[in-house]
Amino acid sequence: MLVIASRGSQLALWQANWVSAQLTALGHECRIEIIKTTGDKITDVPLSKVGTKGLFTKEIEEALLDGRADLAVHSLKDLPTDLPEGLVLAAVPEREDPRDAVVGERLDELSEGTKVGTSSLRRSAQLRRLRPDLVIESVRGNVDTRLRKLDEGQYNAILLAAAGLKRLGLADRIAEILDPDRMCPAVGQGALAIETLPSGPGFEAVQALDHHATRAAVTAERGLLSSLGGGCQVPIGAHAQVADGRLRIHAIVAAPDGAELIRAEAEGPIADAEELGRALGADLLERGARRILNAVYA
Repeated sequence: MLVIASRGSQLALWQANWVSAQLTALGHECRIEIIKTTGDKITDVPLSKVGTKGLFTKEIEEALLDGRADLAVHSLKDLPTDLPEGLVLAAVPEREDPRDAVVGERLDELSEGTKVGTSSLRRSAQLRRLRPDLVIESVRGNVDTRLRKLDEGQYNAILLAAAGLKRLGLADRIAEILDPDRMCPAVGQGALAIETLPSGPGFEAVQALDHHATRAAVTAERGLLSSLGGGCQVPIGAHAQVADGRLRIHAIVAAPDGAELIRAEAEGPIADAEELGRALGADLLERGARRILNAVYA
Protein backbone atom coordinates (compact mmCIF):
# COMPACT_ATOMS: atom_id res chain seq x y z
CA MET A 1 0.00 0.00 0.00
CA LEU A 2 1.50 3.31 -1.12
CA VAL A 3 0.72 6.26 1.17
CA ILE A 4 0.36 9.57 -0.71
CA ALA A 5 0.84 12.72 1.39
CA SER A 6 -1.18 15.77 0.34
CA ARG A 7 -2.60 19.04 1.59
CA GLY A 8 -6.31 19.01 2.29
CA SER A 9 -7.58 21.66 -0.11
CA GLN A 10 -9.98 20.68 -2.86
CA LEU A 11 -7.33 21.26 -5.52
CA ALA A 12 -4.58 19.44 -3.62
CA LEU A 13 -6.87 16.44 -3.15
CA TRP A 14 -7.81 16.48 -6.84
CA GLN A 15 -4.09 16.31 -7.64
CA ALA A 16 -3.42 13.53 -5.12
CA ASN A 17 -6.40 11.53 -6.34
CA TRP A 18 -5.27 11.95 -9.95
CA VAL A 19 -1.84 10.54 -9.09
CA SER A 20 -3.50 7.77 -7.08
CA ALA A 21 -5.65 6.84 -10.08
CA GLN A 22 -2.61 6.71 -12.38
CA LEU A 23 -0.75 4.46 -9.93
CA THR A 24 -3.79 2.26 -9.36
CA ALA A 25 -4.04 1.74 -13.13
CA LEU A 26 -0.42 0.55 -13.01
CA GLY A 27 -1.34 -2.04 -10.37
CA HIS A 28 -0.47 -0.23 -7.12
CA GLU A 29 -2.71 0.10 -4.08
CA CYS A 30 -2.80 3.65 -2.68
CA ARG A 31 -4.30 5.71 0.10
CA ILE A 32 -4.09 9.47 0.70
CA GLU A 33 -2.87 10.98 3.98
CA ILE A 34 -3.94 14.61 4.48
CA ILE A 35 -1.35 16.83 6.16
CA LYS A 36 -1.91 20.44 7.24
CA THR A 37 0.97 22.75 6.32
CA THR A 38 2.10 26.11 7.70
CA GLY A 39 0.65 27.83 4.63
CA ASP A 40 -2.75 26.27 5.35
CA LYS A 41 -2.70 27.64 8.89
CA ILE A 42 -1.78 31.22 7.95
CA THR A 43 -4.75 32.55 5.99
CA ASP A 44 -4.95 36.23 6.95
CA VAL A 45 -1.55 37.46 5.67
CA PRO A 46 -0.48 38.00 2.02
CA LEU A 47 1.84 35.19 0.96
CA SER A 48 4.56 37.64 -0.05
CA LYS A 49 4.73 38.87 3.56
CA VAL A 50 4.95 35.42 5.18
CA GLY A 51 8.39 34.87 3.71
CA THR A 52 8.86 31.19 4.54
CA LYS A 53 10.24 28.87 1.91
CA GLY A 54 8.43 25.56 1.89
CA LEU A 55 5.28 27.20 3.21
CA PHE A 56 3.08 24.48 1.69
CA THR A 57 5.57 21.61 1.74
CA LYS A 58 7.59 21.42 4.99
CA GLU A 59 5.23 19.26 7.05
CA ILE A 60 4.56 16.99 4.07
CA GLU A 61 8.29 16.49 3.54
CA GLU A 62 8.67 15.59 7.21
CA ALA A 63 6.11 12.82 6.68
CA LEU A 64 8.22 11.45 3.81
CA LEU A 65 11.43 11.57 5.81
CA ASP A 66 10.01 9.84 8.89
CA GLY A 67 8.32 7.10 6.87
CA ARG A 68 4.67 8.09 7.31
CA ALA A 69 4.30 8.53 3.53
CA ASP A 70 5.83 6.95 0.42
CA LEU A 71 5.26 9.88 -1.92
CA ALA A 72 3.97 13.43 -1.80
CA VAL A 73 2.04 15.33 -4.45
CA HIS A 74 2.56 19.09 -4.65
CA SER A 75 1.79 21.90 -7.03
CA LEU A 76 5.29 22.27 -8.45
CA LYS A 77 5.19 26.05 -8.08
CA ASP A 78 4.97 25.55 -4.29
CA LEU A 79 8.06 23.34 -4.14
CA PRO A 80 11.33 25.16 -3.27
CA THR A 81 14.22 24.59 -5.68
CA ASP A 82 16.41 23.26 -2.85
CA LEU A 83 14.86 20.05 -1.50
CA PRO A 84 15.68 18.72 1.97
CA GLU A 85 18.53 16.23 2.10
CA GLY A 86 17.17 12.74 1.48
CA LEU A 87 14.33 13.77 -0.86
CA VAL A 88 14.13 14.00 -4.66
CA LEU A 89 11.74 15.28 -7.32
CA ALA A 90 10.94 11.77 -8.51
CA ALA A 91 8.39 12.54 -11.23
CA VAL A 92 6.77 15.46 -13.04
CA PRO A 93 3.64 14.37 -14.94
CA GLU A 94 2.52 16.09 -18.14
CA ARG A 95 1.70 19.72 -17.49
CA GLU A 96 -1.74 21.30 -17.54
CA ASP A 97 -2.15 24.86 -18.89
CA PRO A 98 0.61 26.98 -17.25
CA ARG A 99 -1.07 30.35 -17.87
CA ASP A 100 -2.88 32.73 -15.53
CA ALA A 101 -6.61 33.26 -15.82
CA VAL A 102 -8.91 36.18 -15.06
CA VAL A 103 -12.23 35.32 -13.42
CA GLY A 104 -14.95 37.96 -13.38
CA GLU A 105 -14.48 40.63 -16.04
CA ARG A 106 -11.82 40.66 -18.75
CA LEU A 107 -8.88 42.97 -17.99
CA ASP A 108 -9.65 45.38 -20.81
CA GLU A 109 -13.27 45.63 -19.66
CA LEU A 110 -12.48 46.60 -16.05
CA SER A 111 -13.30 50.21 -15.22
CA GLU A 112 -10.70 52.50 -13.72
CA GLY A 113 -10.46 52.12 -9.94
CA THR A 114 -12.15 48.72 -9.76
CA LYS A 115 -10.82 46.03 -7.43
CA VAL A 116 -8.85 43.00 -8.56
CA GLY A 117 -7.80 40.28 -6.13
CA THR A 118 -4.63 38.18 -6.21
CA SER A 119 -2.44 36.56 -3.56
CA SER A 120 0.64 36.65 -5.79
CA LEU A 121 3.28 39.38 -5.84
CA ARG A 122 4.24 38.19 -9.33
CA ARG A 123 0.71 38.65 -10.64
CA SER A 124 0.10 41.97 -8.88
CA ALA A 125 3.40 43.43 -10.15
CA GLN A 126 2.60 42.55 -13.77
CA LEU A 127 -1.01 43.61 -13.37
CA ARG A 128 0.09 47.03 -12.08
CA ARG A 129 2.17 47.36 -15.23
CA LEU A 130 -0.70 46.32 -17.51
CA ARG A 131 -3.41 48.32 -15.70
CA PRO A 132 -1.94 50.87 -13.25
CA ASP A 133 -5.42 52.38 -12.83
CA LEU A 134 -6.83 49.33 -11.03
CA VAL A 135 -6.97 48.77 -7.26
CA ILE A 136 -5.16 45.51 -6.50
CA GLU A 137 -5.90 43.79 -3.19
CA SER A 138 -4.78 40.55 -1.60
CA VAL A 139 -7.14 37.59 -1.66
CA ARG A 140 -6.23 34.40 0.21
CA GLY A 141 -7.93 31.05 0.57
CA ASN A 142 -8.53 28.03 -1.61
CA VAL A 143 -10.10 28.33 -5.05
CA ASP A 144 -13.68 28.03 -3.75
CA THR A 145 -13.08 30.70 -1.11
CA ARG A 146 -11.64 33.13 -3.63
CA LEU A 147 -14.51 32.55 -6.06
CA ARG A 148 -17.03 33.10 -3.26
CA LYS A 149 -15.39 36.44 -2.38
CA LEU A 150 -15.61 37.43 -6.05
CA ASP A 151 -19.26 36.39 -6.24
CA GLU A 152 -20.02 38.39 -3.07
CA GLY A 153 -18.78 41.50 -4.85
CA GLN A 154 -15.59 42.03 -2.86
CA TYR A 155 -13.71 42.15 -6.18
CA ASN A 156 -14.58 42.82 -9.81
CA ALA A 157 -12.10 40.18 -10.94
CA ILE A 158 -9.55 37.79 -9.47
CA LEU A 159 -6.47 36.16 -10.96
CA LEU A 160 -5.93 32.41 -10.58
CA ALA A 161 -3.92 29.69 -12.26
CA ALA A 162 -5.83 28.36 -15.27
CA ALA A 163 -4.67 24.83 -14.40
CA GLY A 164 -6.41 24.77 -11.03
CA LEU A 165 -9.69 25.98 -12.48
CA LYS A 166 -9.56 23.43 -15.29
CA ARG A 167 -8.68 20.57 -12.93
CA LEU A 168 -11.63 21.42 -10.68
CA GLY A 169 -14.07 21.58 -13.61
CA LEU A 170 -14.38 25.36 -13.30
CA ALA A 171 -13.10 26.34 -16.76
CA ASP A 172 -16.46 27.99 -17.46
CA ARG A 173 -15.64 30.60 -14.79
CA ILE A 174 -12.66 31.85 -16.81
CA ALA A 175 -13.30 35.23 -18.47
CA GLU A 176 -9.86 35.43 -20.05
CA ILE A 177 -6.62 33.45 -20.18
CA LEU A 178 -3.57 35.69 -20.24
CA ASP A 179 -0.85 34.99 -22.78
CA PRO A 180 2.57 34.47 -21.13
CA ASP A 181 3.84 37.56 -22.99
CA ARG A 182 1.31 39.65 -21.03
CA MET A 183 1.41 37.78 -17.71
CA CYS A 184 4.45 35.55 -17.32
CA PRO A 185 3.46 32.50 -15.22
CA ALA A 186 5.05 31.30 -12.00
CA VAL A 187 7.91 28.84 -12.20
CA GLY A 188 6.38 25.36 -12.49
CA GLN A 189 2.80 26.64 -12.75
CA GLY A 190 0.39 24.01 -14.06
CA ALA A 191 2.76 21.12 -13.27
CA LEU A 192 2.60 18.58 -10.48
CA ALA A 193 5.61 17.52 -8.43
CA ILE A 194 5.86 14.02 -7.00
CA GLU A 195 8.45 13.97 -4.22
CA THR A 196 9.90 10.81 -2.68
CA LEU A 197 12.96 9.31 -1.03
CA PRO A 198 15.75 8.64 -3.59
CA SER A 199 14.84 4.95 -3.68
CA GLY A 200 12.15 2.61 -2.44
CA PRO A 201 8.58 1.71 -3.42
CA GLY A 202 7.35 5.29 -3.82
CA PHE A 203 10.25 6.33 -6.06
CA GLU A 204 10.02 3.20 -8.19
CA ALA A 205 6.24 3.40 -8.61
CA VAL A 206 6.14 6.98 -9.91
CA GLN A 207 8.88 6.70 -12.55
CA ALA A 208 6.24 5.74 -15.10
CA LEU A 209 4.47 9.10 -14.53
CA ASP A 210 7.43 11.31 -15.44
CA HIS A 211 6.86 13.33 -18.65
CA HIS A 212 10.09 14.13 -20.51
CA ALA A 213 9.12 17.45 -22.12
CA THR A 214 7.45 18.78 -18.98
CA ARG A 215 10.43 17.72 -16.87
CA ALA A 216 12.79 19.60 -19.21
CA ALA A 217 10.66 22.76 -19.19
CA VAL A 218 10.30 22.94 -15.42
CA THR A 219 13.97 22.05 -14.92
CA ALA A 220 14.88 25.15 -16.92
CA GLU A 221 12.39 27.29 -15.00
CA ARG A 222 13.61 26.01 -11.63
CA GLY A 223 17.22 26.53 -12.71
CA LEU A 224 16.37 30.16 -13.38
CA LEU A 225 14.62 30.55 -10.02
CA SER A 226 17.54 28.97 -8.21
CA SER A 227 20.06 31.31 -9.86
CA LEU A 228 17.92 34.29 -8.84
CA GLY A 229 17.72 33.05 -5.25
CA GLY A 230 13.94 33.32 -5.32
CA GLY A 231 11.21 31.45 -3.52
CA CYS A 232 7.70 30.90 -4.82
CA GLN A 233 6.37 34.24 -3.51
CA VAL A 234 8.62 36.70 -5.35
CA PRO A 235 7.93 38.77 -8.51
CA ILE A 236 9.66 36.29 -10.83
CA GLY A 237 7.94 34.64 -13.78
CA ALA A 238 9.19 32.02 -16.22
CA HIS A 239 7.70 30.02 -19.05
CA ALA A 240 9.58 27.26 -20.87
CA GLN A 241 8.41 25.05 -23.73
CA VAL A 242 9.87 22.23 -25.78
CA ALA A 243 9.33 22.65 -29.53
CA ASP A 244 11.09 21.10 -32.52
CA GLY A 245 13.55 19.36 -30.24
CA ARG A 246 14.65 22.63 -28.62
CA LEU A 247 13.89 24.27 -25.30
CA ARG A 248 12.77 27.89 -25.25
CA ILE A 249 12.39 29.88 -22.05
CA HIS A 250 11.44 33.46 -21.33
CA ALA A 251 11.36 35.07 -17.92
CA ILE A 252 10.65 38.32 -16.11
CA VAL A 253 11.56 40.01 -12.86
CA ALA A 254 9.21 42.84 -11.92
CA ALA A 255 9.26 45.57 -9.33
CA PRO A 256 6.28 45.09 -6.98
CA ASP A 257 4.80 48.45 -7.99
CA GLY A 258 5.03 47.53 -11.68
CA ALA A 259 7.27 50.51 -12.45
CA GLU A 260 10.05 48.32 -13.80
CA LEU A 261 10.00 44.95 -15.54
CA ILE A 262 13.07 43.17 -16.88
CA ARG A 263 12.47 40.52 -19.54
CA ALA A 264 14.84 38.03 -21.16
CA GLU A 265 14.67 34.83 -23.17
CA ALA A 266 16.92 32.00 -24.28
CA GLU A 267 16.89 28.86 -26.38
CA GLY A 268 19.04 25.73 -26.33
CA PRO A 269 19.24 21.93 -26.30
CA ILE A 270 16.80 20.05 -24.08
CA ALA A 271 19.73 18.28 -22.40
CA ASP A 272 21.00 21.66 -21.16
CA ALA A 273 17.70 22.66 -19.49
CA GLU A 274 19.06 23.54 -16.05
CA GLU A 275 22.12 25.35 -17.39
CA LEU A 276 19.91 27.30 -19.81
CA GLY A 277 17.70 28.47 -16.96
CA ARG A 278 20.63 29.37 -14.71
CA ALA A 279 22.32 31.35 -17.49
CA LEU A 280 19.11 33.26 -18.16
CA GLY A 281 18.84 34.05 -14.46
CA ALA A 282 22.40 35.40 -14.44
CA ASP A 283 21.53 37.54 -17.47
CA LEU A 284 18.51 39.00 -15.67
CA LEU A 285 20.62 39.78 -12.58
CA GLU A 286 23.14 41.65 -14.70
CA ARG A 287 20.39 43.65 -16.36
CA GLY A 288 18.93 44.99 -13.12
CA ALA A 289 17.00 42.13 -11.50
CA ARG A 290 19.46 42.05 -8.58
CA ARG A 291 18.44 45.56 -7.56
CA ILE A 292 14.73 44.72 -7.73
CA LEU A 293 15.08 41.47 -5.78
CA ASN A 294 17.29 43.03 -3.10
CA ALA A 295 14.57 45.61 -2.50
CA VAL A 296 11.90 42.86 -2.28
CA TYR A 297 13.92 40.74 0.16
CA ALA A 298 14.72 43.77 2.29
